[in-house]
Amino acid sequence: MSIILQTIVAFFATVSFAVLFQVPRHQYFWSGITGSLGWLCYLLVNQGYGSVVVASFAATLALTAVSRFFAVWRKTPITIFLICGIFPLVPGAGIYYTAYYFIIGDNAMAAAKGTETLKIAVAITLGIVIILSIPQKIFRLGLDKDRF
Repeated sequence: MSIILQTIVAFFATVSFAVLFQVPRHQYFWSGITGSLGWLCYLLVNQGYGSVVVASFAATLALTAVSRFFAVWRKTPITIFLICGIFPLVPGAGIYYTAYYFIIGDNAMAAAKGTETLKIAVAITLGIVIILSIPQKIFRLGLDKDRF
């Protein structure tokens, strides 16, 4: 599947999750943009480095930064954009295959998938923590008209 098509699908998947998460309707589009930008970053970094862990980390950095910007710009809590936008990056398949291999008795594959899934989860967590540790005023630059 092409990068553009995957990005469009990520947009609609994120908007669908926003509906399920009961995000206000006027934030659907921006939630979708957040998720699609995160997924696009993931695809591009994964193509360049070939590591899903590095790609997840980079995508989470971009996604969280966009979420913080939208939160300030749209005067909305960051969770509206962050939780919906992170949806495409969550390693659900990795968790599934870890359990699957464990149940069928393939402990080597279960350990490999479990380790990879844990690395992705840690990468996502670190990406969020790093961006959330940046002072809020950085994300307000250019938005405050009476700064000076």
